[in-house]
Amino acid sequence: MELEKLFPGVGFDWNKWNADKIWENHKVQFSEAEEVFFDINLIILPDPTHSIAEERYIALGKTKTSRSLFVVFTERGFDATKKIRIISARDLSKKERRKYREQIKKGAGA
Repeated sequence: MELEKLFPGVGFDWNKWNADKIWENHKVQFSEAEEVFFDINLIILPDPTHSIAEERYIALGKTKTSRSLFVVFTERGFDATKKIRIISARDLSKKERRKYREQIKKGAGA
């Protein structure tokens, strides 16, 4: 799955405070979290529980080094200026890794 197909013309937008917090708490860097969006097996789910002030999504995917990450994000801007704002990023839990693998198997069998 290509990022261009999901989010045409999209780039990334980072909040420095969030980026520092993500690094301190989970040891995930900006560039590493961005790599998830280029994972061929990327899974994007709505996050209605945390979509009060803005619509949020969850991305489950792998980096170039095969690190499995859980990324919370929202979209900022409109059309040609749209950007992905990463809110949080951390390693997938055991349960999330299982769900990710199951989704890949479903996709491969479809």
